[in-house]
Amino acid sequence: MDFDLPESAIAVRDGVGAIAGKYGQDYWDRCDTEKRWPEEVWRELVDGGWHSLAIPEEYGGAGQGLLELAVALESLAGGGAGGAASFMYLLTPAFGGLTITRHGTEAQKAEFLPGIAAGELETCFAITEPDAGSNALNITTHARRDGDHYLISGQKIWISGVERADHMVLVTRTIPAAEAKPRTAGFTVFLVDIKKAEAEGTLTYRPIPKLGTNTVASSMVFLDDVRVPADRVLGEPDLGFAVLWDILNPERILAAAGGVGSGELVLEIACAYARDRAPFGKPIGANQGIAFPLAKIKAQLELARLMTYKAAWLWDAGKPCGSEANIAKLTAADAAWQAADRAFQTHGGMAYSLEYPVARMFRDARIAKNIPVAEEMVLAHIAQHELNLPRSY
Repeated sequence: MDFDLPESAIAVRDGVGAIAGKYGQDYWDRCDTEKRWPEEVWRELVDGGWHSLAIPEEYGGAGQGLLELAVALESLAGGGAGGAASFMYLLTPAFGGLTITRHGTEAQKAEFLPGIAAGELETCFAITEPDAGSNALNITTHARRDGDHYLISGQKIWISGVERADHMVLVTRTIPAAEAKPRTAGFTVFLVDIKKAEAEGTLTYRPIPKLGTNTVASSMVFLDDVRVPADRVLGEPDLGFAVLWDILNPERILAAAGGVGSGELVLEIACAYARDRAPFGKPIGANQGIAFPLAKIKAQLELARLMTYKAAWLWDAGKPCGSEANIAKLTAADAAWQAADRAFQTHGGMAYSLEYPVARMFRDARIAKNIPVAEEMVLAHIAQHELNLPRSY
């Protein structure tokens, strides 16, 4: 058993870390305040090929895997981006690049992957609906066949990055849930041309005001007979549930990597403050009441990192990784939140000042306990599948 990172992942860690190191907390605070995408960092990632790590070499990528993507995301988050890093590696590198690489036809790969690798094409992912949050089986967005096309109608919510994306990886029902046998049948995943649908007036969206992660908008999306060619189906019609899990598991693994990096970042900010702040003649970090909680968080982050790497390795190896992906997400999100909360407490009243980055990291860390899957759903999965306890929902 070898716990050393492969040389490819070490190179990614160092390369992305060097980019992240150029941008201080003031930069990330400005992006968050101005609610704008970190375009300067994104262009550096694209120019260096750090966003297309998992795209095959024949399409312009690096031919690596999810482990390298996870390491890149962790490095970017830990280097200063915090929660903003997750969307930079989820929206296009994972939702677009990984999904099309694994499930696209040869024609789809040839059409989409070179553009993603060149930084000329961006994607987003749409599954969540107002009445079907954690219960994806109950989505009602419906696609019906119309000759060589499908017509798609429905509504999605909390869709991040649609304002930037060229194409949307869209999860639909081609068999209603009430008629599907088994219930996991009848899912079909599409690649939808957002700009074309917008121009035709069949796709509209409305950003949702939100507490944090403001470097990317999250929107309500409305689909009204969006016309999509039949050759834009990812995988097979009605059999998209397998494609869906190959989207959701990497999403959870990458979210975990972002949590580990964000947690390390805010922990170091807290420790730096604890080393320097000395209101009673010695650094507050010398007090066990300050030091011990920070030390415990470090231990939690190390454990979360191990599970994140294991889950990514399993996915790259084509092995089952559902439980590992869930456990990685659960532990990393909680460790990141504990780190942000303890950093807030360590800074005392100064944490409430927007002149310090703690407030932004505090806001961004909290949502990770709810997305991309709520911790209660993760615990239910572990109870059922790992402990053989009765299904709770």
